[in-house]
Amino acid sequence: MDLHDIREDYCKQALSQHDCDPNPIKQFEKWLNEAITAKVNEPTGVNVATVNEDGRPTSRMVLLKEVNEQGFVFFTNYHSRKGRAIEHNPFVALTFFWPELERSVRIEGKAEKISPEQSDEYFATRPYTSRIGAWASEQSAVISSHKSLLAKAALIAAKHPLNVPRPPHWGGYLVIPDRIEFWQGRPSRLHDRICYLYNDGKWERERLSP
Repeated sequence: MDLHDIREDYCKQALSQHDCDPNPIKQFEKWLNEAITAKVNEPTGVNVATVNEDGRPTSRMVLLKEVNEQGFVFFTNYHSRKGRAIEHNPFVALTFFWPELERSVRIEGKAEKISPEQSDEYFATRPYTSRIGAWASEQSAVISSHKSLLAKAALIAAKHPLNVPRPPHWGGYLVIPDRIEFWQGRPSRLHDRICYLYNDGKWERERLSP
């Protein structure tokens, strides 16, 4: 198979600057709801890109768990590679891709930890096994085997057969955006790109060349 021959011409929808909500977070919620309604695979899946202390970028997939008027919330281990990178440099980039709708959303902004109380509230809603996993996994650390991970999880489950408290090293980040771009695929690679920039306390919209 020649990768040069793999092509997809996008033609499902268009995106007008004037049809977009003045508030990009409301526009994002509209698109997210449409992705969920269309049964897009993992509609809340988002790529989170960070830059570490050596200036090297890295990225990984997480799940978006909340959208509010301030921004976008995801949860992770604060001691993970992403957590350590955010501690060094809080500026991150998020990318959503919904191929079934020929759409993508790119978000840039600053990540900050949400309150322990907010993290506790969400942690309590997670399945029991996921709460055990948050304790068992030293995310990004080298381990000897999957068997050793399961053994550690079993010990933690024995210690917490019913109520599992939130690990102090696990919690949420709020990404406060200052740039949000909506991309809609169009024929002949003449895509629609509407970009919002936050300046002087308000959002401004502009169309970008594809």
